[in-house]
Amino acid sequence: MVSGNGRRARAFGGAIAGTIAVLLAGCAGNTGSGDPGPQSLSGGETCQSIRSNLNRLDREGVPSLVEQQNSGKKLGAAQKAKADLYNQLLDKYLGARCHV
Repeated sequence: MVSGNGRRARAFGGAIAGTIAVLLAGCAGNTGSGDPGPQSLSGGETCQSIRSNLNRLDREGVPSLVEQQNSGKKLGAAQKAKADLYNQLLDKYLGARCHV
């Protein structure tokens, strides 16, 4: 029979080994180019749905709001929300390599 301390020691050792394995796997996957690779999209999101939302925001003139925000101009709450949404969608679109 194993005492409570022995079980805890084995569990702790297993946790350490698991952590090391995950870290080594991450290092092994590193190509050295600094490119993390394509990011997966959230459930229900597709490249097409993100592109559709970006196109809609383009038609609404949101890229000019993004430029204003980037240049330091203060935007209203609704304008800032649209600019932030555009940036988030663009990050997802590029991160998932939808443009390739």
